[in-house]
Amino acid sequence: MKRNIIRIDEEKCNGCGLCVTACHEGALVIENGKAKLISDSYCDGLGNCLPECPTNAITIEEREADAYDEELVKKNIEMKAAASTPPVHHHVHGGCPGSRAMAIKKTPTSEAKESAPSAPAVSELMQWPCQIKLVPVNAPYFDNCDLLIAADCTAYAYANIHKDFMKNRITIIGCPKLDEGDYSEKLTAIIANNNINSVKVLRMEVPCCGGIVSAVKTALINSGKMLPWSIVTISTDGEILQS
Repeated sequence: MKRNIIRIDEEKCNGCGLCVTACHEGALVIENGKAKLISDSYCDGLGNCLPECPTNAITIEEREADAYDEELVKKNIEMKAAASTPPVHHHVHGGCPGSRAMAIKKTPTSEAKESAPSAPAVSELMQWPCQIKLVPVNAPYFDNCDLLIAADCTAYAYANIHKDFMKNRITIIGCPKLDEGDYSEKLTAIIANNNINSVKVLRMEVPCCGGIVSAVKTALINSGKMLPWSIVTISTDGEILQS
């Protein structure tokens, strides 16, 4: 049958994943860094994903396609819901770990090591993935969290980033100079769609790092939420210049 259905321009798609979370039917996935329609039967052709796409890679076209099947959509959503509850461990088997959201819980052994005298440093990363470009907008670990948005280089410049900044926070990272596009739309979606308690921005002193601060400011304004937030600036030799 001929009907309206979405079309994805892979040349324009940046793989941000905003369309995936916007699709109530679960018709979209990210594969090899690009959005992909799983099945014509899952797409209702209404285009809820269109306004979420920052690169205008999604359009509606009229073409021959299988009919929209509400029963198949229901089964697909139920399967995804069941698959989204990962076991409590650090390793994810099957598929690329970078595309699957998971919380990271410390084991009693790691907590004991951390509190022991002369204990080695313990990672305080609480979730995976951590790249701004890869994190799902509606990941459950964003609920009721304190959010750290850090420039990539801060982890290398500041030695105690895990203990002093990442502990008890959900950490997402990026580099506005190296990554294509603007983070503000993704950050807006994260803040607007989750119950976040506070936001801390960790940036380097170099001018290009101002882009991550600007993106956070824009996201807070566009989300319509008045959240407590702060900025910490790290020098290239690892000192805290401003907090």
